[in-house]
Amino acid sequence: MMPRWLVAGRDRSALHTAFLILALMCTVPAYAAHAKRTAHTNPPRPAAPVVKDQDGVAEARLIEVYKLIGHAQNREALAKADRLVEEFPHFQLAQLVHGDLLAAQTRPLKTFGDVPESLAAGSGSALAELREESQRRVRALRERPAVGTVPSQFLALSQKTKHAIAVDASRSRLYLFENTATGLSLVADYYISVGKAGTAKTAEGDQRTPLGVYYITSNLDPKSLKDFYGSGALPISYPNMLDSKRGKTGGGIWLHGTPPNQFSRAPQATDGCVVLANPDLQHIIRTVEVRTTPVVIATQLNWVPSQSARAESKPFEDALLGWRNAKTSGNLQQVLTYYTPDFNSNGKTLAQWTPILKTEIDQTQGRTIQLKDVSYLRWTDAADTMVVTFGEVADGARVGWTKRQYWIRQENQWKIFFEGVI
Repeated sequence: MMPRWLVAGRDRSALHTAFLILALMCTVPAYAAHAKRTAHTNPPRPAAPVVKDQDGVAEARLIEVYKLIGHAQNREALAKADRLVEEFPHFQLAQLVHGDLLAAQTRPLKTFGDVPESLAAGSGSALAELREESQRRVRALRERPAVGTVPSQFLALSQKTKHAIAVDASRSRLYLFENTATGLSLVADYYISVGKAGTAKTAEGDQRTPLGVYYITSNLDPKSLKDFYGSGALPISYPNMLDSKRGKTGGGIWLHGTPPNQFSRAPQATDGCVVLANPDLQHIIRTVEVRTTPVVIATQLNWVPSQSARAESKPFEDALLGWRNAKTSGNLQQVLTYYTPDFNSNGKTLAQWTPILKTEIDQTQGRTIQLKDVSYLRWTDAADTMVVTFGEVADGARVGWTKRQYWIRQENQWKIFFEGVI
Protein backbone atom coordinates (compact mmCIF):
# COMPACT_ATOMS: atom_id res chain seq x y z
CA MET A 1 0.00 0.00 0.00
CA MET A 2 1.35 3.42 -0.97
CA PRO A 3 1.17 6.37 1.43
CA ARG A 4 -1.85 8.61 0.97
CA TRP A 5 0.17 11.38 -0.65
CA LEU A 6 1.21 8.99 -3.43
CA VAL A 7 -2.24 7.56 -4.19
CA ALA A 8 -3.76 8.37 -7.57
CA GLY A 9 -6.85 10.55 -7.49
CA ARG A 10 -5.58 13.05 -4.92
CA ASP A 11 -4.89 16.73 -5.70
CA ARG A 12 -2.09 16.26 -8.23
CA SER A 13 -0.78 19.85 -7.88
CA ALA A 14 -0.42 19.55 -4.11
CA LEU A 15 1.08 16.09 -4.47
CA HIS A 16 3.61 17.29 -6.98
CA THR A 17 4.66 20.23 -4.81
CA ALA A 18 4.95 18.10 -1.69
CA PHE A 19 6.86 15.51 -3.62
CA LEU A 20 9.37 17.95 -5.03
CA ILE A 21 10.01 19.54 -1.64
CA LEU A 22 10.34 16.31 0.33
CA ALA A 23 11.32 13.57 -2.06
CA LEU A 24 14.89 14.62 -2.72
CA MET A 25 16.25 12.98 0.41
CA CYS A 26 19.15 10.62 0.25
CA THR A 27 20.11 7.68 2.39
CA VAL A 28 22.92 5.46 3.46
CA PRO A 29 24.04 3.07 0.69
CA ALA A 30 22.58 0.05 2.50
CA TYR A 31 19.01 1.36 2.28
CA ALA A 32 18.36 0.31 -1.29
CA ALA A 33 19.72 -3.15 -0.56
CA HIS A 34 17.52 -3.41 2.54
CA ALA A 35 14.45 -2.30 0.58
CA LYS A 36 15.17 -4.81 -2.15
CA ARG A 37 15.38 -7.65 0.36
CA THR A 38 11.99 -6.71 1.85
CA ALA A 39 10.21 -6.01 -1.44
CA HIS A 40 8.41 -8.50 -3.66
CA THR A 41 10.81 -10.29 -5.96
CA ASN A 42 10.62 -9.21 -9.59
CA PRO A 43 11.68 -11.44 -12.49
CA PRO A 44 15.41 -11.04 -13.11
CA ARG A 45 16.53 -9.16 -16.17
CA PRO A 46 19.95 -8.59 -17.69
CA ALA A 47 22.02 -5.96 -15.90
CA ALA A 48 22.41 -2.71 -17.76
CA PRO A 49 25.97 -1.78 -18.69
CA VAL A 50 27.63 0.82 -16.54
CA VAL A 51 27.80 3.98 -18.63
CA LYS A 52 29.54 7.30 -18.35
CA ASP A 53 27.24 10.16 -17.46
CA GLN A 54 27.02 13.11 -19.76
CA ASP A 55 26.85 16.46 -18.03
CA GLY A 56 23.64 16.73 -16.02
CA VAL A 57 21.99 13.67 -17.55
CA ALA A 58 21.92 11.52 -14.40
CA GLU A 59 20.31 14.31 -12.40
CA ALA A 60 17.74 14.93 -15.15
CA ARG A 61 16.82 11.25 -15.16
CA LEU A 62 16.38 11.29 -11.40
CA ILE A 63 14.06 14.28 -11.64
CA GLU A 64 12.04 12.38 -14.25
CA VAL A 65 11.60 9.56 -11.71
CA TYR A 66 10.43 12.05 -9.09
CA LYS A 67 7.85 13.50 -11.45
CA LEU A 68 6.47 10.04 -12.22
CA ILE A 69 6.03 9.37 -8.50
CA GLY A 70 4.35 12.75 -8.09
CA HIS A 71 1.79 11.60 -10.65
CA ALA A 72 1.34 8.21 -8.92
CA GLN A 73 2.99 6.38 -11.85
CA ASN A 74 5.04 4.25 -9.52
CA ARG A 75 5.52 1.23 -11.76
CA GLU A 76 7.04 3.41 -14.47
CA ALA A 77 9.09 5.26 -11.85
CA LEU A 78 10.51 2.01 -10.47
CA ALA A 79 11.50 0.81 -13.93
CA LYS A 80 13.40 4.03 -14.59
CA ALA A 81 14.93 4.02 -11.11
CA ASP A 82 16.10 0.42 -11.60
CA ARG A 83 17.91 1.42 -14.74
CA LEU A 84 19.39 4.54 -13.19
CA VAL A 85 20.96 2.83 -10.18
CA GLU A 86 22.32 0.02 -12.32
CA GLU A 87 24.07 2.51 -14.57
CA PHE A 88 25.14 4.85 -11.73
CA PRO A 89 25.46 2.74 -8.58
CA HIS A 90 27.43 5.50 -6.81
CA PHE A 91 24.61 8.07 -7.24
CA GLN A 92 23.17 8.02 -3.72
CA LEU A 93 20.16 10.22 -4.45
CA ALA A 94 19.07 7.73 -7.08
CA GLN A 95 19.58 4.93 -4.55
CA LEU A 96 17.17 6.71 -2.18
CA VAL A 97 14.22 6.92 -4.51
CA HIS A 98 14.90 3.41 -5.76
CA GLY A 99 14.86 2.10 -2.19
CA ASP A 100 11.63 3.95 -1.42
CA LEU A 101 9.93 2.54 -4.50
CA LEU A 102 10.97 -0.99 -3.59
CA ALA A 103 9.95 -0.65 0.05
CA ALA A 104 6.59 0.83 -0.93
CA GLN A 105 5.64 -2.48 -2.55
CA THR A 106 5.29 -4.11 0.87
CA ARG A 107 4.60 -1.35 3.43
CA PRO A 108 3.31 2.20 3.67
CA LEU A 109 6.02 4.85 3.65
CA LYS A 110 5.99 7.45 6.41
CA THR A 111 8.14 9.87 4.49
CA PHE A 112 10.47 10.00 1.54
CA GLY A 113 13.79 8.48 2.36
CA ASP A 114 12.05 6.25 4.87
CA VAL A 115 15.24 4.70 6.23
CA PRO A 116 14.87 1.94 8.84
CA GLU A 117 15.99 3.07 12.29
CA SER A 118 18.76 0.49 12.41
CA LEU A 119 20.32 2.01 9.29
CA ALA A 120 19.64 5.63 10.16
CA ALA A 121 21.31 5.24 13.56
CA GLY A 122 24.52 4.05 11.96
CA SER A 123 24.69 6.77 9.32
CA GLY A 124 26.06 9.50 11.60
CA SER A 125 25.71 12.91 9.95
CA ALA A 126 25.64 11.42 6.44
CA LEU A 127 21.86 11.10 6.21
CA ALA A 128 21.23 14.69 7.30
CA GLU A 129 23.87 15.97 4.88
CA LEU A 130 22.40 14.02 1.98
CA ARG A 131 18.89 15.24 2.75
CA GLU A 132 20.20 18.81 2.72
CA GLU A 133 21.85 18.11 -0.63
CA SER A 134 18.61 16.87 -2.07
CA GLN A 135 16.61 19.84 -0.83
CA ARG A 136 19.10 22.23 -2.42
CA ARG A 137 18.95 20.37 -5.71
CA VAL A 138 15.19 20.62 -5.87
CA ARG A 139 15.15 24.27 -4.81
CA ALA A 140 17.53 25.21 -7.61
CA LEU A 141 15.51 23.23 -10.13
CA ARG A 142 12.18 24.73 -9.04
CA GLU A 143 13.36 28.33 -8.68
CA ARG A 144 14.82 28.86 -12.11
CA PRO A 145 16.30 32.22 -13.16
CA ALA A 146 13.89 34.25 -15.26
CA VAL A 147 14.61 34.29 -18.99
CA GLY A 148 16.68 37.30 -19.97
CA THR A 149 18.21 37.80 -16.52
CA VAL A 150 21.85 37.58 -15.47
CA PRO A 151 23.70 37.75 -12.14
CA SER A 152 24.05 41.41 -11.19
CA GLN A 153 27.87 41.16 -11.13
CA PHE A 154 28.06 40.76 -14.93
CA LEU A 155 27.83 44.34 -16.22
CA ALA A 156 29.81 44.09 -19.46
CA LEU A 157 31.93 41.36 -21.04
CA SER A 158 34.20 41.72 -24.03
CA GLN A 159 33.43 39.50 -26.99
CA LYS A 160 36.84 37.95 -26.40
CA THR A 161 35.36 36.47 -23.23
CA LYS A 162 33.54 33.42 -24.57
CA HIS A 163 32.05 32.10 -21.32
CA ALA A 164 31.39 33.08 -17.71
CA ILE A 165 30.63 31.15 -14.54
CA ALA A 166 28.55 32.11 -11.49
CA VAL A 167 28.22 30.09 -8.27
CA ASP A 168 25.24 30.45 -5.91
CA ALA A 169 26.32 28.85 -2.61
CA SER A 170 22.81 29.02 -1.09
CA ARG A 171 21.48 26.80 -3.87
CA SER A 172 24.64 24.70 -4.26
CA ARG A 173 24.53 25.57 -7.95
CA LEU A 174 27.00 26.59 -10.64
CA TYR A 175 25.69 28.42 -13.71
CA LEU A 176 27.58 28.35 -17.01
CA PHE A 177 26.99 31.17 -19.51
CA GLU A 178 27.93 31.67 -23.14
CA ASN A 179 28.78 35.23 -24.12
CA THR A 180 26.91 35.81 -27.37
CA ALA A 181 26.54 38.83 -29.62
CA THR A 182 23.34 39.71 -27.75
CA GLY A 183 24.72 39.14 -24.26
CA LEU A 184 25.09 36.33 -21.77
CA SER A 185 23.04 33.19 -22.34
CA LEU A 186 22.62 30.50 -19.68
CA VAL A 187 23.63 27.20 -21.27
CA ALA A 188 23.90 24.82 -18.28
CA ASP A 189 23.80 24.61 -14.51
CA TYR A 190 25.09 22.00 -12.09
CA TYR A 191 24.94 20.94 -8.47
CA ILE A 192 28.12 21.84 -6.52
CA SER A 193 29.64 21.54 -3.05
CA VAL A 194 31.47 24.28 -1.14
CA GLY A 195 33.54 24.53 2.04
CA LYS A 196 32.77 22.58 5.21
CA ALA A 197 32.54 25.87 7.12
CA GLY A 198 30.57 27.60 4.38
CA THR A 199 31.71 30.65 2.45
CA ALA A 200 33.50 33.99 3.05
CA LYS A 201 37.05 32.66 3.23
CA THR A 202 39.46 34.87 5.18
CA ALA A 203 42.38 32.66 6.22
CA GLU A 204 44.33 29.64 5.11
CA GLY A 205 42.83 26.41 6.43
CA ASP A 206 39.48 27.90 7.50
CA GLN A 207 37.62 25.43 5.22
CA ARG A 208 35.59 28.22 3.64
CA THR A 209 34.99 29.00 -0.03
CA PRO A 210 35.90 32.57 -1.04
CA LEU A 211 33.34 35.10 -2.22
CA GLY A 212 34.16 37.50 -5.03
CA VAL A 213 35.14 37.89 -8.67
CA TYR A 214 37.86 35.53 -9.86
CA TYR A 215 39.33 34.13 -13.08
CA ILE A 216 40.28 30.62 -14.11
CA THR A 217 44.08 30.64 -14.10
CA SER A 218 45.01 27.19 -15.46
CA ASN A 219 43.80 23.72 -16.38
CA LEU A 220 45.61 21.02 -14.42
CA ASP A 221 46.43 17.75 -16.16
CA PRO A 222 44.27 15.00 -14.55
CA LYS A 223 47.27 12.65 -14.74
CA SER A 224 49.10 14.89 -12.27
CA LEU A 225 46.25 14.78 -9.73
CA LYS A 226 45.22 12.30 -7.07
CA ASP A 227 41.96 10.40 -7.57
CA PHE A 228 40.43 12.62 -4.86
CA TYR A 229 40.20 15.48 -7.39
CA GLY A 230 38.30 13.42 -9.94
CA SER A 231 38.46 14.16 -13.65
CA GLY A 232 40.42 17.41 -13.44
CA ALA A 233 40.86 20.80 -11.80
CA LEU A 234 40.59 24.47 -12.77
CA PRO A 235 42.38 26.73 -10.25
CA ILE A 236 40.93 30.22 -9.74
CA SER A 237 42.63 33.49 -8.81
CA TYR A 238 42.02 33.55 -5.05
CA PRO A 239 43.18 35.71 -3.37
CA ASN A 240 42.30 38.47 -5.80
CA MET A 241 43.43 42.07 -5.32
CA LEU A 242 40.46 42.96 -3.12
CA ASP A 243 41.14 39.89 -0.97
CA SER A 244 44.79 40.87 -0.60
CA LYS A 245 43.84 44.46 0.26
CA ARG A 246 41.70 43.04 3.07
CA GLY A 247 44.49 40.81 4.37
CA LYS A 248 42.94 37.50 3.38
CA THR A 249 45.27 34.51 3.18
CA GLY A 250 45.33 31.00 1.75
CA GLY A 251 45.20 29.72 -1.81
CA GLY A 252 44.75 26.60 -3.88
CA ILE A 253 41.04 27.16 -4.54
CA TRP A 254 39.98 25.02 -7.48
CA LEU A 255 36.94 23.87 -9.38
CA HIS A 256 37.45 20.10 -9.35
CA GLY A 257 35.69 16.74 -9.51
CA THR A 258 34.96 13.87 -7.15
CA PRO A 259 36.71 10.54 -6.52
CA PRO A 260 35.73 7.76 -8.97
CA ASN A 261 33.54 6.00 -6.37
CA GLN A 262 31.58 9.14 -5.44
CA PHE A 263 29.03 10.82 -7.70
CA SER A 264 28.63 14.02 -5.64
CA ARG A 265 29.39 15.44 -2.21
CA ALA A 266 27.31 17.10 0.49
CA PRO A 267 26.57 20.83 0.03
CA GLN A 268 29.28 21.79 2.53
CA ALA A 269 31.99 19.15 2.26
CA THR A 270 35.18 20.66 0.82
CA ASP A 271 38.23 22.41 2.24
CA GLY A 272 37.22 25.55 0.30
CA CYS A 273 37.13 24.39 -3.31
CA VAL A 274 34.03 24.22 -5.52
CA VAL A 275 33.38 20.56 -6.34
CA LEU A 276 31.23 19.17 -9.17
CA ALA A 277 30.29 15.71 -10.41
CA ASN A 278 32.98 14.55 -12.83
CA PRO A 279 30.88 14.65 -16.03
CA ASP A 280 29.76 18.19 -15.21
CA LEU A 281 33.35 19.29 -14.59
CA GLN A 282 34.48 17.64 -17.82
CA HIS A 283 31.93 19.65 -19.78
CA ILE A 284 33.17 22.87 -18.18
CA ILE A 285 36.81 21.98 -18.86
CA ARG A 286 35.98 21.31 -22.52
CA THR A 287 34.11 24.60 -22.79
CA VAL A 288 35.87 27.45 -20.99
CA GLU A 289 39.14 29.21 -21.71
CA VAL A 290 41.93 29.72 -19.19
CA ARG A 291 42.66 33.31 -18.03
CA THR A 292 39.68 34.95 -19.77
CA THR A 293 36.81 33.15 -18.00
CA PRO A 294 35.44 35.01 -14.96
CA VAL A 295 34.08 33.06 -11.98
CA VAL A 296 31.73 34.90 -9.63
CA ILE A 297 31.11 33.17 -6.29
CA ALA A 298 28.28 34.62 -4.19
CA THR A 299 26.33 33.59 -1.11
CA GLN A 300 23.21 34.18 -3.19
CA LEU A 301 23.05 35.45 -6.75
CA ASN A 302 20.86 38.43 -7.56
CA TRP A 303 19.38 37.96 -11.05
CA VAL A 304 18.52 41.15 -12.94
CA PRO A 305 17.47 41.96 -16.51
CA SER A 306 20.59 42.29 -18.61
CA GLN A 307 19.56 45.78 -19.79
CA SER A 308 19.29 47.11 -16.22
CA ALA A 309 22.68 45.65 -15.34
CA ARG A 310 24.27 47.73 -18.09
CA ALA A 311 22.34 50.84 -17.03
CA GLU A 312 23.68 50.42 -13.48
CA SER A 313 27.21 50.75 -14.82
CA LYS A 314 26.79 54.24 -16.35
CA PRO A 315 28.39 56.21 -13.44
CA PHE A 316 31.38 53.90 -13.51
CA GLU A 317 31.72 54.14 -17.28
CA ASP A 318 31.91 57.92 -16.88
CA ALA A 319 34.73 57.52 -14.34
CA LEU A 320 36.67 55.14 -16.58
CA LEU A 321 36.28 57.53 -19.51
CA GLY A 322 37.46 60.40 -17.32
CA TRP A 323 40.61 58.46 -16.38
CA ARG A 324 41.30 57.73 -20.05
CA ASN A 325 40.77 61.37 -21.07
CA ALA A 326 43.06 62.58 -18.29
CA LYS A 327 45.76 60.19 -19.41
CA THR A 328 45.29 61.22 -23.04
CA SER A 329 45.68 64.89 -22.05
CA GLY A 330 49.08 64.15 -20.54
CA ASN A 331 48.15 65.77 -17.22
CA LEU A 332 49.83 63.46 -14.68
CA GLN A 333 48.44 65.26 -11.64
CA GLN A 334 44.90 64.94 -12.98
CA VAL A 335 45.47 61.24 -13.67
CA LEU A 336 46.66 60.71 -10.08
CA THR A 337 43.34 62.03 -8.73
CA TYR A 338 41.79 58.75 -9.94
CA TYR A 339 43.98 56.63 -7.61
CA THR A 340 43.51 55.90 -3.91
CA PRO A 341 46.27 56.90 -1.45
CA ASP A 342 46.72 53.22 -0.51
CA PHE A 343 47.05 52.13 -4.16
CA ASN A 344 49.20 49.02 -4.61
CA SER A 345 50.36 47.28 -7.76
CA ASN A 346 52.10 44.02 -6.97
CA GLY A 347 53.99 45.64 -4.11
CA LYS A 348 54.44 49.08 -5.69
CA THR A 349 52.94 52.01 -3.79
CA LEU A 350 51.36 54.98 -5.54
CA ALA A 351 54.64 56.89 -5.23
CA GLN A 352 56.47 53.99 -6.91
CA TRP A 353 53.73 53.65 -9.54
CA THR A 354 53.77 57.33 -10.50
CA PRO A 355 56.98 57.13 -12.60
CA ILE A 356 55.45 54.22 -14.52
CA LEU A 357 52.37 56.31 -15.24
CA LYS A 358 54.55 59.21 -16.38
CA THR A 359 56.47 56.93 -18.75
CA GLU A 360 53.21 55.59 -20.24
CA ILE A 361 51.91 59.15 -20.73
CA ASP A 362 55.15 60.27 -22.36
CA GLN A 363 55.06 57.33 -24.76
CA THR A 364 51.60 58.27 -26.05
CA GLN A 365 52.91 61.74 -27.02
CA GLY A 366 49.46 63.33 -26.85
CA ARG A 367 47.75 60.67 -28.98
CA THR A 368 44.27 59.55 -27.97
CA ILE A 369 44.25 56.43 -25.83
CA GLN A 370 41.73 53.81 -26.87
CA LEU A 371 40.29 51.24 -24.46
CA LYS A 372 39.44 48.08 -26.36
CA ASP A 373 37.71 44.81 -25.42
CA VAL A 374 36.51 46.25 -22.13
CA SER A 375 34.98 43.97 -19.47
CA TYR A 376 33.83 45.03 -16.05
CA LEU A 377 32.31 43.03 -13.22
CA ARG A 378 30.88 44.50 -10.05
CA TRP A 379 31.30 43.11 -6.55
CA THR A 380 29.31 44.67 -3.70
CA ASP A 381 29.58 43.74 -0.02
CA ALA A 382 30.89 46.17 2.62
CA ALA A 383 32.32 48.14 -0.32
CA ASP A 384 31.39 48.67 -3.95
CA THR A 385 34.13 47.35 -6.24
CA MET A 386 34.62 47.09 -9.98
CA VAL A 387 37.00 44.66 -11.71
CA VAL A 388 37.95 46.02 -15.13
CA THR A 389 39.94 44.40 -17.94
CA PHE A 390 40.82 46.19 -21.19
CA GLY A 391 43.38 46.68 -23.91
CA GLU A 392 45.07 50.11 -23.78
CA VAL A 393 46.36 51.29 -27.16
CA ALA A 394 47.36 54.77 -28.33
CA ASP A 395 46.14 55.88 -31.76
CA GLY A 396 48.63 54.77 -34.43
CA ALA A 397 50.31 52.20 -32.19
CA ARG A 398 50.37 48.56 -33.25
CA VAL A 399 50.63 47.14 -29.77
CA GLY A 400 49.53 48.11 -26.29
CA TRP A 401 48.94 46.66 -22.85
CA THR A 402 46.22 44.40 -21.56
CA LYS A 403 45.44 45.74 -18.11
CA ARG A 404 43.30 44.86 -15.13
CA GLN A 405 42.19 47.51 -12.67
CA TYR A 406 40.31 47.30 -9.39
CA TRP A 407 38.18 50.35 -8.60
CA ILE A 408 36.43 51.12 -5.32
CA ARG A 409 33.65 53.64 -4.77
CA GLN A 410 34.48 56.16 -2.04
CA GLU A 411 31.96 58.88 -1.24
CA ASN A 412 30.28 58.39 -4.64
CA GLN A 413 33.59 58.68 -6.49
CA TRP A 414 35.26 55.76 -8.21
CA LYS A 415 38.99 55.37 -7.45
CA ILE A 416 41.63 52.85 -8.59
CA PHE A 417 43.32 50.81 -5.84
CA PHE A 418 45.09 48.31 -8.12
CA GLU A 419 46.37 48.37 -11.69
CA GLY A 420 48.56 45.88 -13.47
CA VAL A 421 49.44 44.42 -16.85
CA ILE A 422 48.20 40.87 -17.48
